[in-house]
Amino acid sequence: MFYYMPVKIYAEDGCVKNHAADIAAYGKKALIVTGRHSAELCGALGDVKSVLDEKGIAYVHYNEVEENPSVETIMKARDLGLAEHADFVIGIGGGSPMDAAKAIALMLRHSDKDASYLYEKGADSTALPIIEIPTTCGTGSEVTAVSILTRHDTHSKGSIPHKIFGNLALLDARYLESASPSTLASTAIDAFAHLTESYISSDATQFSRNLSLTGLRTWAGCKDILLGIRPADPAARKQMLLASTYGGMAIAHTGTSVPHALSYTLTYNLHMKHGKACGHFLANYMREASPADTARVLKAAGFSSVEDYEDFYDVVCHRETIPENILKLAVKDVLAHPDKMKKAPFHVDESVLERIAGNPD
Repeated sequence: MFYYMPVKIYAEDGCVKNHAADIAAYGKKALIVTGRHSAELCGALGDVKSVLDEKGIAYVHYNEVEENPSVETIMKARDLGLAEHADFVIGIGGGSPMDAAKAIALMLRHSDKDASYLYEKGADSTALPIIEIPTTCGTGSEVTAVSILTRHDTHSKGSIPHKIFGNLALLDARYLESASPSTLASTAIDAFAHLTESYISSDATQFSRNLSLTGLRTWAGCKDILLGIRPADPAARKQMLLASTYGGMAIAHTGTSVPHALSYTLTYNLHMKHGKACGHFLANYMREASPADTARVLKAAGFSSVEDYEDFYDVVCHRETIPENILKLAVKDVLAHPDKMKKAPFHVDESVLERIAGNPD
């Protein structure tokens, strides 16, 4: 067995300010990468700027990362970083800003390359130093080497071939306080998808499965919050954030599988939130898997059956009816890029994909 996840992680209240020296050690000028508003609203951006000011570290802020960031966004941020002579990158937010930070750091390191380098297989993946600060509880991007981008030229969304781990992850659950219920729901379902797909994977090992089960048990303690039965208190927010990070650590080893692959068509064509799109396919994925594997996942997460999970998803994410043409397109897209099919620990062909997608045909 082998496991590799080189990111240094700190998880505590006041994490950014407590580790100001660690942040300052990575360079002389930071490119801060965020979405438009959430990093500021939750207080994370202010904490980072305060630390950089205190340590005499210059910075420039790029705040135009959209949900499901595009290649064009990466190159625009890269150009800003080059013009400002940034020598490290700080990503603050959910999966979109953190994934973008990795790709931007790659392109800053390879400043002579154009956007095609993002998809150049086998190329040098070294990047500028990266600090990741999550403000949601689903992506786990702070501890993975994955950067998922939208390509408008091919009308698709998916991982770039470069594997880019961050250097430092700073986890402060207080940043979840300002997240909306819909954001918490979608990102928490994404965490559940990571933990489930990593456990039910052809690449799973004892290391990754232990991470998955620990994450699922941690995640299970917050189901009633997602259902609206009780509000999220500080202890619960810490659980939700840790469950997300466990999921990231698990998929850092195994990658994701068929539900994620199918989900990209929904997020691109229907603009459905990523976690909600992944969760849409999880029940049928579990039905195709080994009954023993599915039972372990469900037990750890506190579900009595696959149907129990479906009921939970319906309430938390407000299940949508997906148009038949979109389901067919999702299956077609996965068949054209079969790497994710190989991640399933059972045979997957077009008919199996149709069943997982829930296509009525």
